Amino acid sequence: MSIHVEGISKFYGEQKALDSVSFKLNKGEIVGFLGPNGAGKSTLMKILTGYLTASEGKAEVNGISLEDDLHKIQQQIGYLPEHNPLYTEMYVREYLEFNSRIYKTDKSRIEEVIELTGLKPEANKKIEHLSKGYRQRVGLATALLHDPQVLILDEPTTGLDPNQLVEIRNLIKNIGKEKLGKTIFLSTHIMQEVEAVCDRVIIINKGKVVADKNLKDLREENEQVIFVEFDYRVEQVALQKLPHLISAKNVGGFAYELTFDTKKDMRPAVFDFAHDNGLKTLQLNQKTKNLESLFAELTAPQQAP
Repeated sequence: MSIHVEGISKFYGEQKALDSVSFKLNKGEIVGFLGPNGAGKSTLMKILTGYLTASEGKAEVNGISLEDDLHKIQQQIGYLPEHNPLYTEMYVREYLEFNSRIYKTDKSRIEEVIELTGLKPEANKKIEHLSKGYRQRVGLATALLHDPQVLILDEPTTGLDPNQLVEIRNLIKNIGKEKLGKTIFLSTHIMQEVEAVCDRVIIINKGKVVADKNLKDLREENEQVIFVEFDYRVEQVALQKLPHLISAKNVGGFAYELTFDTKKDMRPAVFDFAHDNGLKTLQLNQKTKNLESLFAELTAPQQAP
């Protein structure tokens, strides 16, 4: 077990930023941590790295409690914060040598992380002259210097262009799986990032964990959602006659969102239903029950009654 979080809460005065958050991360997993802005993602990551103290609950990294030996935990964690702090007037290799002295690592490790993170072409440049993508690589190289078993990455691709996004995602995936087998806890609000990199996703909303799913299982779930617009309003009781129907939601006017518990394409059944009831179908689209729809469903703002 790499990370074990149990009942973590964090209060700022009257405001509850985290509300009894619990989960476990196994060794070698790449886990995405999703949530809207202000959901509590960064707060939890700062608690795990020792930057903040939890108000309630406990957390362990590699079997060591945060309360018992924070210094030892910090030796086993590599952390890339959302706003990557760099001394931009320093050269890349100089900056890594500076951090190597802090971590007390062997000098050979500097060349290893430069090679691993693809920094070799830029290693003799000043950080201020690097692109945002290469600055993120410098941050990742710094987080890897002491060869930690756990990487905590807070919004690592914020502000990158599409090409840089792909490069950093591939780099993270390589570090986690193909090369080092490290446990990676990746905070983001970008759905595609999680689907491209992660094995599992934890979704947080208003300080609470609202989903913890293996992405493979999510892709194989039977549920499908069909959007249909008729030319006339349909009673709910009539829609309930559709086979495999879980729910029918009116989304405005004569439009409905129908959720079915089957992998079979239900659009022909909906079309036949309309025909048999003297209705015309103005729109009929299948929506996959993917990460994006799950996120929207679990984090949608509550409408006032």
